[in-house]
Amino acid sequence: MNWLIGAIAFWLGAWVLNLWLAKRPKMKLAAFVVPTLFGITLLILWEGVVRGFQINPVLLPAPSSIGIRFASSIPTLWVDFVQTFMKGALSGFVIGCSAAFLTAVAVDRSPFLQAGLLPVGNFVAALPIIGMAPVLVMWFGFDWQSKAAVVVVMVYFPMLVNTVQGLKASEPMQRDLMRTYAASYPQALMKLRLPAAMPFIFNGLKISTTLALIGAIVAEFFGSPIKGMGFRISTEVGRLALDMVWAEIAVAALAGSAFYGCVAMIERAVTFWHPSQR
Repeated sequence: MNWLIGAIAFWLGAWVLNLWLAKRPKMKLAAFVVPTLFGITLLILWEGVVRGFQINPVLLPAPSSIGIRFASSIPTLWVDFVQTFMKGALSGFVIGCSAAFLTAVAVDRSPFLQAGLLPVGNFVAALPIIGMAPVLVMWFGFDWQSKAAVVVVMVYFPMLVNTVQGLKASEPMQRDLMRTYAASYPQALMKLRLPAAMPFIFNGLKISTTLALIGAIVAEFFGSPIKGMGFRISTEVGRLALDMVWAEIAVAALAGSAFYGCVAMIERAVTFWHPSQR
């Protein structure tokens, strides 16, 4: 019972501290300290609940057990990270987003493509990834190329839609002014339409960062070499080694958050003029 009282007291103290920090947005460290303290609070409560109620580790391992397994399995986790994120997710992200961007420029230039290609893209986006992943694995093999293909399918449509919408974001008066200056389409694209579309483009990129890692992990469930996050998760679940499963989940969460954060930092530097960044 003492552990429960202590856990509640700690949670209340951390809650009060977080409220105090959140009300001070001018503090530079507040944006970092508040989510960090909140995450640590959840981990401590998780540890207390597992130990206090003596929950079976197969159902829910304690954070300390996951941390020990994480520290002892760093070489394996690194190999899985390279296979899933660096090869499958990142390559598919680059290929899919680049293809979607070029397609969006073509769609913006051609009304025919706008009427014919966007409905097809919508159809492809509606395809269930669980159904497409085994097909793509059979087409491209069991290595990272098939996982990159799944990621391409997942990120292509969100990036396409956001880019097409962004290229329409400039005002009609601004476009008329470019025509008055006798600007060609490439000149108007580079000087006016692409800068105006940047918030939309980065919105598509940020959505795609999370979809890329999810797609690569899911694709590994349907066939992969003896490495990768998805392979490790499915294998360790069969062995009831849930601490290793949670260690892989932690790696995926950290990688996805870091990837999203990098794109958000680039967005802040590129779209510093936009009201959302002020």
